[in-house]
Amino acid sequence: MRQGVALAAMVGGVSATQPALAAPEEIQVYMDEMDQPGHFGLDTHINYVADGTTTDDYAGAQQALHRLRVTPEFSYGITPYLEAGLYLPLATLDGQGRLDPGGVKTRLKFIAPRRPGQNWWWGANFEIGHVDHKLDINPWNAELKGIVGTRLGKWTLAENANVDFVVSGPVGHSPEVEFDTRVAYAMTKKVSLGIESYNGTGSFAHFGNLHGSDQSIFAVADVDLGRWALNLGVGHGYGTNADTTIVKAIVSLPFERILGRRNAVD
Repeated sequence: MRQGVALAAMVGGVSATQPALAAPEEIQVYMDEMDQPGHFGLDTHINYVADGTTTDDYAGAQQALHRLRVTPEFSYGITPYLEAGLYLPLATLDGQGRLDPGGVKTRLKFIAPRRPGQNWWWGANFEIGHVDHKLDINPWNAELKGIVGTRLGKWTLAENANVDFVVSGPVGHSPEVEFDTRVAYAMTKKVSLGIESYNGTGSFAHFGNLHGSDQSIFAVADVDLGRWALNLGVGHGYGTNADTTIVKAIVSLPFERILGRRNAVD
């Protein structure tokens, strides 16, 4: 699949201002793309924090500045409307060159059936994962994501509503809410340009606390290379986001052809 945002490192108690969070392994707005039933897909998520602060959120946290994250996402089409995914490993390479496997995450995505000619979609995604202490003070976290979007001529509009919550860990807090937006315009059949915005809106206990939440905005380009596809972006973090400049990429690979499957679907 070629979409969305995922589990961010969630720290801090129930307060009006949550601590700054590092760039997650997956910076993406989920849309309606799904693997065909019985077929596999592979996206590789890459992001790098080029500029930001050196402040750690908690003792033992991995510093985000100059950190490279590389996360393969393996997906499988269960039905035309249901897709499973596995993120393994959630690998990081810190500014000192130390490699860490990071953790693992799994997801289940649903996109509702559509009538012929319907140009809008809705769906949901559920993720749960375990990460190393270096990435999150709470080892088990989950996310429930609502997905809506439409295509109007050359324009694509998509919105995700995310609820992130701690499953298990020493520092619990009220579930946090984030809204992610994508607006893109097709320059050609193979190239589109757009804006992606990721906006925390506080927790259930302090909803609407924009100044006390992470915010980021990205200029993005999507390029169709036939059997390959690229999503490239450069973003700016603000609000409580400690990562000032973030570079991201999603590389969609022809996984079934790499495996040598005769009935491969690109």
